[in-house]
Amino acid sequence: MKMTIHFREIEGRSFAYWLLLLLLAGTAAVGGGAAYVMEHYGHVITGMTNQVVWGTPHVFAVFLIVAASGALNTASIASVFNRAPYKPLARLSALLAIALLAGGLAILVLDLGRPDRLIVAMTYYNFKSIFAWNIFLYTGFMAVVAVYLWMMMERRMNRFSRPVGFVAFLWRIILTTGTGSIFGFLVARQGYDAAIMAPMFVIMSFSFGLAIFILVIAAAMRWTGRHMDQELITIRLRYLLAVFVSAVLYFVLVYHLTNLYATEHHGIERFILVDGGIYTKLFWYGQIGVGGLLPLLILLTPAGRSSLLVYTAALLVIVGGIIQIYVIIIGGQAYPLVLFPGKEVSSSFFDGQVAHYAPSIPEVLLGVGGVAMALLITTFAIKILPFLPLEIRDGGASEAVAQGTDDRREEAAAT
Repeated sequence: MKMTIHFREIEGRSFAYWLLLLLLAGTAAVGGGAAYVMEHYGHVITGMTNQVVWGTPHVFAVFLIVAASGALNTASIASVFNRAPYKPLARLSALLAIALLAGGLAILVLDLGRPDRLIVAMTYYNFKSIFAWNIFLYTGFMAVVAVYLWMMMERRMNRFSRPVGFVAFLWRIILTTGTGSIFGFLVARQGYDAAIMAPMFVIMSFSFGLAIFILVIAAAMRWTGRHMDQELITIRLRYLLAVFVSAVLYFVLVYHLTNLYATEHHGIERFILVDGGIYTKLFWYGQIGVGGLLPLLILLTPAGRSSLLVYTAALLVIVGGIIQIYVIIIGGQAYPLVLFPGKEVSSSFFDGQVAHYAPSIPEVLLGVGGVAMALLITTFAIKILPFLPLEIRDGGASEAVAQGTDDRREEAAAT
């Protein structure tokens, strides 16, 4: 039997809704003010230096861009793989993907120091640079997902949603590959310079994006008083998130084992894994513990039957994801450049020394402002267009639960 899904925009008349909108808009405005302060006084007021040129704003920006690709997970599963239980989630999934990418790109543009120079980057291209490729990938992603949304929301165009969804699926894989390649192609940095960076960023996007989507769909349905079967969260999305988190840990393991095999990378590996100070602690306690092992413990044990604990696991994945990007970007720059392999280098320009970096308040505010902008776009869009279903029922998951219960009863009776 074909499942009928009814979508409708939210009323958005309550005091709570307008308060949420005001808080998000205010936070985004504070982020814009922080960008103005950095533009006015210069990057001297930030923690960035000639050695660490990509700071905390880049951490937030890359996280949002990577998560944008992964936020499209459920839409891709619904259309490309034709999985009916995910179809009610597809519209919000595509909207969130566009919103997260917009927030990430806003941070990047405002952190350039000279945002007006973006015009040069958009009109003169050096196709030997991965940054030039990404301009096409980012703008193309927004265009493709916008068309994908049109195919889903316009009844006459529904028959085209699957082929367009397939294009969006391929484009997001290419986009995240390009983002990971930014680091993989930087041969001068010992912490980057690895082909595995590209696929690792792809699987990171799946994990981060799905974690964000779980929290957004749960909050949107609950706060608007719409029904959603909890089995969708505690069975389908729970195990899907566990698979992605496990895959991220696997790629991190392979990345570091590969580096440990190559003598030229022994220095950066010791720095990150053993004696890197704050970066070592962030790696083991934040990235591996909070962002990997603890969520898996929740998701793969009976505790995961509680939707609240699944939301907790998703939040931990997000926190661990930001820490992982921080370790990659900041830690990779903090480790000194190897100018003369096998030689010790010392000069008045801090050559051969670990760079000091501490995030400044304007940097953090700009990053948080970008996150608020993404959520503001999502919150406002579901008010003016029908992105949310009136209810989400997951018959397949309910049947699986019932079948599992019946099986256990039969086993108990046989015993």
